[in-house]
Amino acid sequence: MSRRTRAVVATAALAGLAAMLLWAYAGLPAFGHYRGPYGYVLNRIATPDRHMDNVVNATTYDIRGFDTMGEEFILFGAVVGVVLLLRGEKDEDVDDPVRNDLVRVGGLLSIAVAFLVGLWLVAFGFVTPGGGFQGGVALASAVVMLFVAVGYRAWSNVGTQTVLDPFDGLGAGAFVVVGLAALVSGLPFLKNFWGPGVAGTLWSGGSAPLVNWAAGIEVCAAMLVLYSEFLEAHVVPMIEGRS
Repeated sequence: MSRRTRAVVATAALAGLAAMLLWAYAGLPAFGHYRGPYGYVLNRIATPDRHMDNVVNATTYDIRGFDTMGEEFILFGAVVGVVLLLRGEKDEDVDDPVRNDLVRVGGLLSIAVAFLVGLWLVAFGFVTPGGGFQGGVALASAVVMLFVAVGYRAWSNVGTQTVLDPFDGLGAGAFVVVGLAALVSGLPFLKNFWGPGVAGTLWSGGSAPLVNWAAGIEVCAAMLVLYSEFLEAHVVPMIEGRS
């Protein structure tokens, strides 16, 4: 397919998407005029019934967990598509070390802080703002900072398909496994089978935190796969050109 043909197809697709978005936005209620009962019901049941202080994650990982599994596999499928399009043979000889000591020290400290924040976002997703999706992105950002702080070779030891692909599959598969565990327990798919837990603690939500951690693992691995493919396709050629 020629570049001009791709541009025409992309323009038509983007125009259609823009039209649908405008149509959707036009039907939104005015700010401050929420007219659906769903949110009010969730506010009433999230903490008393589910023992979760974060109503958003109570909805995402418990009340409508099956829908969230669909979102999880949309991300998984998107990453698989990117991999099929971009993945090629990795060049292991590329090296572009960071020689500025201030950047190296500051970057390595930032990696530790970002990784800790990512773990906190996932772990406390049912207590404070956060959750698996947000925490997974933060964890991925911490890992990819190896490239910024140390260099491509240090990153390439972590950002390989041997390391990342199993974690991507594990995160997506664990979502289904938790749902099947509920079925084995005689409950509906993805139903909480550990009881509500203790509200305001890491033990709140019963089995829902397992789904939350599965999302965190899958999102982190998926983001790192995308970063890896982008670096390999666009950054490595520039490094080789300077060598």
